[in-house]
Amino acid sequence: MNPSLSTRCCIVGGGPAGMMLGLLLARAGVDVIVLEKHGDFLRDFRGDTVHPSTLDVMGDLGLLDAFLARPHDKAHRLRATISGQQIGLADFSRLRTRCKFIAMVPQWEFLDFLRDEAERYPGFRLLLETEGTGLVERDGRVVGVEVQTAEGASQIAADLVVAADGRRSVLREAAGLTVRDIGAPIDVLWMRLPKRPGDPEGSGGYIDTGHFMATIDRNSYWQCAYVIAKGGISAIQARGLDAFRAEIAATVPPLADRVDHIASWDDVKLLSVTVDRLVQWWKPGLLCIGDAAHAMSPIGGVGINLAVQDAVATANLLGKALADRAMGAEAITPLLTRVQQRREFPAKVTQAVQVAVQNRLLRPVLQSTGRSQPFSVPWVLRMAQRFPILQGIPAYAVGVGVRPERVMT
Repeated sequence: MNPSLSTRCCIVGGGPAGMMLGLLLARAGVDVIVLEKHGDFLRDFRGDTVHPSTLDVMGDLGLLDAFLARPHDKAHRLRATISGQQIGLADFSRLRTRCKFIAMVPQWEFLDFLRDEAERYPGFRLLLETEGTGLVERDGRVVGVEVQTAEGASQIAADLVVAADGRRSVLREAAGLTVRDIGAPIDVLWMRLPKRPGDPEGSGGYIDTGHFMATIDRNSYWQCAYVIAKGGISAIQARGLDAFRAEIAATVPPLADRVDHIASWDDVKLLSVTVDRLVQWWKPGLLCIGDAAHAMSPIGGVGINLAVQDAVATANLLGKALADRAMGAEAITPLLTRVQQRREFPAKVTQAVQVAVQNRLLRPVLQSTGRSQPFSVPWVLRMAQRFPILQGIPAYAVGVGVRPERVMT
């Protein structure tokens, strides 16, 4: 690592927000460095959904056909099994988008694709195994990033630092930005179970008295997300692994014959769900986007979509200014508030919907443990079965969202 390394924009975090922003800025002629603390993107238990609005962005970039040439599955509809009854939740075929489906793609495939495209531009650099550990400030302004590599500590100077380092953002904490905790009554346990011939097709969900589990189809196996009450992992572990396997088998009967593949608690990963939002997303020289600005619940898998939309809006609003080397770093600061003004409303609305689902559906499901009667289908979902056109509403909310962005650079 060169201690004097500098760039126009340094993005900390190689997730969907960071990689998409890196691609868009490099495409706009900006010198940009993206830092990723791991050696690759190959990590499990990340969201797999690339939504129709994100696919529209790929189309804007002329990359849609190339992206869809990579292995993926298409989810034209979302369904759930509630107390043994199959229910339609969302119908994406009703959307007015380029692609009327969610592309189910392992996140590392999506990030690899963005990296490959970004590296076509000379101004793009991706530094792997390089972790952003703090901020360099001078006269009340962020002027760079402290980094840690295998070779030791160093610094990278930048006219703008973008924190895209997730819900546990090191940089937003280092900046002292105020976080509003909105609250989440749930956590999620992730695990994988093998897929076998004759299994149900496509991703789905299973809801019954006291239990909720989502199953994501990854061709050769199921990635499973078992929803539990916030902080409930200790009680589950205290009951023992056999009891936990029995819970999973009862919740998802089609997979009951393979729960023994959960060999130990090491096969179960805890996602501590957080829903929060920064009061102010920026300070001079620093901008937070994606989960670093607004941590989302996994409900609907919309976190990736929001992160990509943040990146597109940021590139639209800042790309021209960053590409103009004659524009000083101080002149960029007034533009940072415009990013928050553009993206704060979609984040607020989406989080409000997620909190409503948490409180009105998931919490009652989890609190129904021990009741003899099966969990009843909510009246809203019953109406959507009677009038299927209503399934277009959640499809729009999940697949497109509030204030979708289009590439303007």
